[in-house]
Amino acid sequence: MRNPFRSEAEAFNFVLVCVVLFAAVAVAGILGGGWAALGVFLVLAVGMAVYVKGEPKEGEPAVLGRGRGDGRRRILVVANETVAGRALRGEIVERARGEADVLVVCPALNSPLRHWASDEDHARAEAQARLDGSLRALADEGVEARGQVGDADPIQAIDDALRTFGADEIILSTHPPGRSNWLEKDVIARARERYGCPLTHVVVDLEHERARSGATSAPSGDGA
Repeated sequence: MRNPFRSEAEAFNFVLVCVVLFAAVAVAGILGGGWAALGVFLVLAVGMAVYVKGEPKEGEPAVLGRGRGDGRRRILVVANETVAGRALRGEIVERARGEADVLVVCPALNSPLRHWASDEDHARAEAQARLDGSLRALADEGVEARGQVGDADPIQAIDDALRTFGADEIILSTHPPGRSNWLEKDVIARARERYGCPLTHVVVDLEHERARSGATSAPSGDGA
């Protein structure tokens, strides 16, 4: 069964709206009786239905137009822990040859407890640090990219980015199979189904890269 919510934040907002709806109905029932409660319920239910209908659904393009007509390709890169991987950097450098604008989005991976406590500062700070390191490495390779921290849900992060950055192609990076939460959640397949532009999946084995460079630290495996 497919999860109807695109992110944990969306699920939390849905629960919050339901609580407010039932509270409003209860107050209307106490103050105005059954008919008042029914009227409040119908008004709020219709409002919610209109809002939900206007939201982009799974399988619909999040943005209609891409590119700016100036001949420059626009490349959207989405990666979490693997954003600093050499394999991903090499792919970006290769595809950014010539005239290209590159936007790197690093989702802010948060723990469930911190998420429900609305404590995202730590997750965003860690994502920003990884992103800054990746952008510096790309600049050393001659690619002037810009970046932003995105939603913890990669599909939602792509949707958010495409609202202002009409990508001609998307590069999605993950850990290898068996160590990737995104692969377990079928993020690659869902993204290919959802977006109408070419999508490249880059597998980054950070353990292998660090072993080759002589580093001893290993990734947590909680990222992409």
